[in-house]
Amino acid sequence: MSTTRLQTLLSRLQQFYGLLPAPPRDPFAIFLWETLSMHTTPARRDAARGALKRIRVLTPDAMWRAPQKKLAEAVALAGPYQEQRLRALRTGVDLFRRSPKLPAVIRGPLGAARRALKPFPQLGDAYARRMLLFAAGRCVLGVDTHVSRVGRRLGYGKGGDDARKSIRSVQRALSCELEHDADGFRRASVYLLHHAQATCTEADPHCSVCPLLQDCPEGKIRAGAAENLKSEV
Repeated sequence: MSTTRLQTLLSRLQQFYGLLPAPPRDPFAIFLWETLSMHTTPARRDAARGALKRIRVLTPDAMWRAPQKKLAEAVALAGPYQEQRLRALRTGVDLFRRSPKLPAVIRGPLGAARRALKPFPQLGDAYARRMLLFAAGRCVLGVDTHVSRVGRRLGYGKGGDDARKSIRSVQRALSCELEHDADGFRRASVYLLHHAQATCTEADPHCSVCPLLQDCPEGKIRAGAAENLKSEV
């Protein structure tokens, strides 16, 4: 099978960023990763995960019994939205504790796995897809607003006023260029999301240093506009 455009772009991202950490494979560990990753940077997420590890609260039962003050102090290292994170953690911990077989359900038949993930708070369809990808090896790509932005700028999918339709459009277009292989989907998930957060940001993308500039229609327009502005000055 020939290499697709997306696979080539992913190779450039991997060369540019180096080896990036991927979410763990354990369902509860993925839940923690996603909850701590919301609205923050990888460095802050990792600081909070490290603090939780030091106080030994990386299982549902341990987190349930943890002193709330210590838990709050660890979660605060992830940055803003501390209360929302704590509420999400409490709800998720309760779901895992009340359903000891939940990890097996998530790794089982797709319909039951999707139903089991619906009650998780604030995490949405992209989270459910990443859970199915990293925990169960399902070849599904979790596209949120960040990854959707990168995809549209690169020419994948369609934009529009309906954000959900736009995300699904990008999701289908990206998935079509990936082999039916879980590791390939995992690499795409990790590198596209990181690129969205580190370089292809929403308000002020760093197009001049982007490794995908020559293959990015919007990036070329932005870089050209920046050059014209410099020449006028």
